[in-house]
Amino acid sequence: MQIKNIDGEVLLTLKADTLQGINLAGADLAGADLRGADLSGANLAGADLQGASLRGAILTGVDFCDVDLRESDLQEANLRFANLQGADLQDTDLTGANLGNAKLRWAKLQQADLTG
Repeated sequence: MQIKNIDGEVLLTLKADTLQGINLAGADLAGADLRGADLSGANLAGADLQGASLRGAILTGVDFCDVDLRESDLQEANLRFANLQGADLQDTDLTGANLGNAKLRWAKLQQADLTG
């Protein structure tokens, strides 16, 4: 399985056939195209996801602790029970995202769009 950016360039090649529960802690996934992906229960703590597209992704229970999500697209994403503590969500589009029971303590939300 490959994770690509919006331009189709390969960022990471994985041996896994699913992203559910995967450990990508600290990975450089800046600009990744993960639209609609199911990353339920994944560990992305400390990863760089700046400018990534996670529109419509299933992100329930994902560990986004201290993740760089600046300028990312999380529209309509399911972030229920996600750990976003210390995450940088500045200028991130969270329009219509489900943040039910998400942990947002110390998250940076300046200029984030939380409508819907």
